[in-house]
Amino acid sequence: MEVQAQSTPNPNAVKFTADKAIFEGSTSLKKGDDTDHPIAKALLQIEGVDNIFGYQDFVTVNKTMDADWDELMPKIEEAFAAE
Repeated sequence: MEVQAQSTPNPNAVKFTADKAIFEGSTSLKKGDDTDHPIAKALLQIEGVDNIFGYQDFVTVNKTMDADWDELMPKIEEAFAAE
């Protein structure tokens, strides 16, 4: 799956738009929530990811205040590449 990252007005959030549907509807999950969705699960297991919001072909990833995007981006891209 290929994704494009877009910045948002929130410096702690990045929107990722995929070339195909990721979610059937909308989903909002935070660290510690249980899900069977493979991408959501992989994203939430990344150290520094606080929560996600997904709808159809995009997902917005919110990081914790102390996390750094430079360290998170390769891990997030890896989660999408596994699909």
